[in-house]
Amino acid sequence: MTVRNRRVIGFVLVVLVVVVAAGAYGWSEYDRSRQARTTATDVDLVPADVTVTGERIVFRSTAPGDLYGRVATVAADDPGGPREVAPVACDRVDTTGDRTVCLRTDRGVVTTFEAALLDANWQPTRSWPLPGIPSRTRLSPDGALVATTSFVTGHSYMSTGFSTETVIHEIGGRDYGNIEEFDLLVDGEKIAPVDRNMWGVTFVDDTIFYATAQSQALGHTWLVRGDLEARTLSVVRDGVECPSLSPNGSRIAFKKDVDDGSGVHWSIAVLDLASGEETVLGEQRNVDDQVEWLDDDTILYGLPRDHEPGVTDVWAMPAAGGTPEVLIPEAWSPAVLRQ
Repeated sequence: MTVRNRRVIGFVLVVLVVVVAAGAYGWSEYDRSRQARTTATDVDLVPADVTVTGERIVFRSTAPGDLYGRVATVAADDPGGPREVAPVACDRVDTTGDRTVCLRTDRGVVTTFEAALLDANWQPTRSWPLPGIPSRTRLSPDGALVATTSFVTGHSYMSTGFSTETVIHEIGGRDYGNIEEFDLLVDGEKIAPVDRNMWGVTFVDDTIFYATAQSQALGHTWLVRGDLEARTLSVVRDGVECPSLSPNGSRIAFKKDVDDGSGVHWSIAVLDLASGEETVLGEQRNVDDQVEWLDDDTILYGLPRDHEPGVTDVWAMPAAGGTPEVLIPEAWSPAVLRQ
């Protein structure tokens, strides 16, 4: 056997060892994940014949186990208490009670993404494909409109060169399409940045909404006020991402980049729409979420747990500033149902 042949055989053996090792690791990770998803979830559940009513919070459960990813409900006055679990799984969820929008991922042979509308009994009434990874969704206060945001490329707003698609549908009626196609107005003048991205819709009513508009080329991330009938997006303020309108419509909570350097660190800020006064709250951790309002005085947001991949908690903090606290453990994407 020549030296060259011995080297070829040695190389093939090394490749085989690497392939076998990689396969064994892949199988062990798959098996670990499968066991984690089939093990009973260790959270308190309400009895099967009990329905949570009254003021309540609907969310995505991230407790490890067989109920991971399922939509769950807790009483607003006992958010850390027993949860009712629905028979559907979602990546993002919003609800008015009678109607729920669910963004989800189907990890089949080919991974696909979908938005589904569900009735009060969690039965699907309509669904449509999404072009990429689910990111944000909101229903209008009366449930007549639904907005969805998906990543077309990239995996988060931290990515450079990411692209989003944000679409608004009137349920059972008009399709307003991608709001990127609306006219973008700055001080009443139309501009047309070629790299614009839109996301984070929050509805005022069935005509007016707020959202994020960004142009990386121009170096701006704006809070915009959208008008569905006029098909316009009017810039309200710079430096605002993922707005969320308070129940009384007087304030908007949002993500704000507070990093003075070249990096990105999102804190939470609250804008008073009447006075224009902005207050940056005391949350020191990086918050990559569109916040929800528990009431006019308290905001909710999700944060991942350190060293527990896939597990998140919903935190609460006074909108005037204060100490954040865990409101719902092992939860994500909260939607508050008020009476």
